[in-house]
Amino acid sequence: MKQKKHMIYTCVFAVLFFGLSVVCWLKPADAFSATERRPLDQFPTLNAQTLANGSFMSKFEEYTLDQFPLRDEFRSIKAVVSKYVLGQKDNNGIYIADDYISELEYPLNEKALQQAVNKFASIYDTYMKDSDVQVYYAMIPDKNYFLAEQNGYPVLDYDALRDKMHAGADYMQYIDIFQLLSIEDYYKTDTHWQQHCIVDVAEHLAGAMGANVNTEYTAQTLDNPFYGVYYGQLGLPVDADTITYLTNDTLDNCIVYDHQNNKPMSMYDMDKAVDRDPYEMFLGGSLSVITIENPNADTDKELVIFRDSFGSSIAPLLAEGYAKITLLDARYLHQSMIGSYVTFDNQDVLFLHSTSVLNNETAFK
Repeated sequence: MKQKKHMIYTCVFAVLFFGLSVVCWLKPADAFSATERRPLDQFPTLNAQTLANGSFMSKFEEYTLDQFPLRDEFRSIKAVVSKYVLGQKDNNGIYIADDYISELEYPLNEKALQQAVNKFASIYDTYMKDSDVQVYYAMIPDKNYFLAEQNGYPVLDYDALRDKMHAGADYMQYIDIFQLLSIEDYYKTDTHWQQHCIVDVAEHLAGAMGANVNTEYTAQTLDNPFYGVYYGQLGLPVDADTITYLTNDTLDNCIVYDHQNNKPMSMYDMDKAVDRDPYEMFLGGSLSVITIENPNADTDKELVIFRDSFGSSIAPLLAEGYAKITLLDARYLHQSMIGSYVTFDNQDVLFLHSTSVLNNETAFK
């Protein structure tokens, strides 16, 4: 009887193993994982050279892992077992605490921080050192600032990060926004802050730079659910977020231009609101150069923002206080090209980046 049971288990396992293998070979390769927000590996080049140097087999292994049938379902099972059976606190660096999903950001990467300091200093020395501009910087804390230590996870030394930035950017005036933020200002499934929660942050930034902004908006909420970048990486079933964006007459009348693709654009891209990453509805996502002109501004002041993706949702809230805002993403725009878009003369200049970008060694090479 015992031998018969073992035979049944062996047969079932063999059917599942070979059945899934056949499906893996026959099914068309998926190009993109919507849950993980990344392209999937494709079948590698097969020839004598790739076989001889071993690259075919290593890439083939990555291909089979990415294209395995029911991959997302198996990932979810693994995440459930890891958390609720094995008691692991995170799944490949992704964890959930107080209903918010975050990615571990630890330890402080001093090399990455120095790269950021050097990049900002180089931009300043090249374009602003001898010009009549007012230069500021602010840092946006990532979600771990509010979650990690309180829930028993390793935490980045944010005091050391700020001290090193202050020491390396003493030519800029620091605007502290840490005290204005809380975990409730961020999406639960995504890394970013929620636009309708940061009106006070925009007002504080503008005020520190001597500008006045309107804080009266109409809130609009998208009908479709928003599953942020951490949702698929966690692999556990959690409730979706919703995206709320703010409008008023000033924003409706602004003229927005995408210089990367040489075309006019909307403040809020409703096509991207229903695409893979709905957060990219804010100023079109990761674009290297954008200008926002406010034809009804009661000032001729201009603002230049060196920013990451967090800047996409706060820049519209600063439009009231300026005749023109230029957004530059130094991660994608070569430094030598900055002068093609901005002549630095009597503008406010704000370097606004998240701590997760400042602590990322690949952000500012």
